[in-house]
Amino acid sequence: MTATLLAAINRVDIADYLRTLLTIYIVLIFIRILMSWFTRIPYNRYLDMVLKFVSDVTDPYLNIFRRILPPVRLGPGALDLSPIVGVLVLSIVGGIVINLVRG
Repeated sequence: MTATLLAAINRVDIADYLRTLLTIYIVLIFIRILMSWFTRIPYNRYLDMVLKFVSDVTDPYLNIFRRILPPVRLGPGALDLSPIVGVLVLSIVGGIVINLVRG
């Protein structure tokens, strides 16, 4: 039965799976951006767990670009450009990898 299951998965299925993972990760990065704009007004244990998960998943990738790009100073605050560059790089490299897998 497992041989039949393995034979049913082809390169297009794997490429579609990778595209879905890429989309989910980009959505998590956008959630991370929104998290930096809005402060947590009331403390909610479950919301805090979700926000910690998003930070734990996206920060290692975004820290690569934070080391390269300094924040842009805008008056008293600063603008972090690492999510923008991270999404661009992820989209370009992910698209290339997905097209190579697809064949």
